[in-house]
Amino acid sequence: MRLLVRATWRRFADVMADDIEWVDPGDRDDDPNAGTFKGKEAVPGWVGGLASTLDYTTFEPREFIAQNDKVVPLVDSEATVRDTGRAFVNPEPHVWTIRDGKLARFQSYHDTGAAVAVHRVE
Repeated sequence: MRLLVRATWRRFADVMADDIEWVDPGDRDDDPNAGTFKGKEAVPGWVGGLASTLDYTTFEPREFIAQNDKVVPLVDSEATVRDTGRAFVNPEPHVWTIRDGKLARFQSYHDTGAAVAVHRVE
């Protein structure tokens, strides 16, 4: 399985611009996955952090909107935070910016207040 994940990631990395900017909104003190990650080498760290903190039950793009250099998938996601056991449902648009045939920027938009609430350890 790890080989499959690595092979898939390499193919995904091939379509990223070297200077990709990957933005997950929020404050890293409240949501461990929040932040801005710059460069092709930084994005796997974000993906790894996401995989180590959340167990997804649903991650489903349900519609795609494309115009000029942007593609916006409207995504339904449901996950459980491993540290708290709290689940959340999160409809989120993602904005992908394409430059010279490569992914140049990713921006997720979601309810940052809900992300804080499910990550908060009490």
